Amino acid sequence: MQIKDIVKKVKQIEIRTRRKTESALMGQYHSAFKGQGMTFAEVRPYQFGDEIRRIDWNKTARFREPFVKVMEEERELTMMILVDISASMDYGTKTKLKREYVAEIAASLGFSAAGNNDKVGLILFADKVYKVIPPQKGRKHVLSMISHILTADYVPAESKIDKALEYMMGIFKRKSLVFLLSDFEDDYDSKILRVASKKHQLLGMRIYDEKDNEIPDVGYTLLYDAETGKQVWANTSSARWRYTFAEAQKRKQRNLEEDFANSSAEFLNINTGEDYSKMLYNYFQKK
Repeated sequence: MQIKDIVKKVKQIEIRTRRKTESALMGQYHSAFKGQGMTFAEVRPYQFGDEIRRIDWNKTARFREPFVKVMEEERELTMMILVDISASMDYGTKTKLKREYVAEIAASLGFSAAGNNDKVGLILFADKVYKVIPPQKGRKHVLSMISHILTADYVPAESKIDKALEYMMGIFKRKSLVFLLSDFEDDYDSKILRVASKKHQLLGMRIYDEKDNEIPDVGYTLLYDAETGKQVWANTSSARWRYTFAEAQKRKQRNLEEDFANSSAEFLNINTGEDYSKMLYNYFQKK
């Protein structure tokens, strides 16, 4: 992808995601993720999503417009976005590759954080951590993150979610908002989810293409694993073979959901053909 194409793609993503973010997500994000510290910091004008109990009634009456009290911790939130860049994420049968879909989700999350004056950082990982962008504030920083997701070299190796979470926890000791985006095609140690969830507020997001779950009848075909390089011939005309494959994928998804639930972490299963903003909106609202 040439530089002019990257710039064009980033701009398109910014336009699409900022429209969604400003119309729906930002208010819910602001309401869901604000510091719970009790140290008074300042008074500022009321914003959509602020809690009524935070209103400063004296200043509101004096200026005849609503003001709220801001606590110190509200200015200390950090969001970390962990993105799987293993080769299986560079795939898609819909209008977007998984990597492009992930870039849009990351942009929506990043602009929500920026709108709340929070810091946001990025970790790109596969079999190891390949890129770390330290948390910063602002629109330009979010645009830079989008560019890195789109232009990363997607690695032909199994993704190691454990290593990514351990690395993140080793750097960020203070509780952060952690969004983990992957197709979760590879094994991981569920214990690390429990540890990460205790230290941070964790949301796992499985990004999948519909062909990840069900393979159509295309006769005898050579299936290729982009991460391990393994190849195997399969008779996709066999209804039994297709059923066995689909059931194995359903079982994997159930196990994922159970692992996150048992770890007191949240989990979303998102098809690249779906509107992710509705799912994020519901998640923010629940929080």
